[in-house]
Amino acid sequence: MRITVICVGKLKERFFRDACAEYEKRLGRYCRLEIIEVADEKTPEGASEALEEQIREKEAARILRHVREDAYVYTLEIEGKKPDSVAFARQLESLALKGQSHIQFVIGGSLGLHGSVSRVAHSAVSFSNMTFPHQLMRVILLEQIYRSFRIIAGEPYHK
Repeated sequence: MRITVICVGKLKERFFRDACAEYEKRLGRYCRLEIIEVADEKTPEGASEALEEQIREKEAARILRHVREDAYVYTLEIEGKKPDSVAFARQLESLALKGQSHIQFVIGGSLGLHGSVSRVAHSAVSFSNMTFPHQLMRVILLEQIYRSFRIIAGEPYHK
């Protein structure tokens, strides 16, 4: 299976990069993982809603260049479905059993995703009602993907 994570912005802090590198290494035995970083836009303090929408639109254009028609696309959105880890694993397993060999996950920037990205997604997923920094969300997503593959393989995982 091929997993692509499309995310806005680079990981700035070393601890985020180290955590992602660890999960990338662990995932190597389960899938082919690719992480695509697209440039983020700087948001001025006190930006108007119109300016924020323009920023989301610019970031969306960069994201959409990487979304593939043959892939099943998940967006990470606070309004998305909130499966537990086992249900999330079963979703990934079901996609694989149906012959879906490429899954893409999209993480927006600090302002979230533009509607044009949400509309191309097959599913929106949320890991919490809480808001997380998008850099931390990348770590959380990779951990949940790794956990899913462990569950699918019948291997032990921490509950």
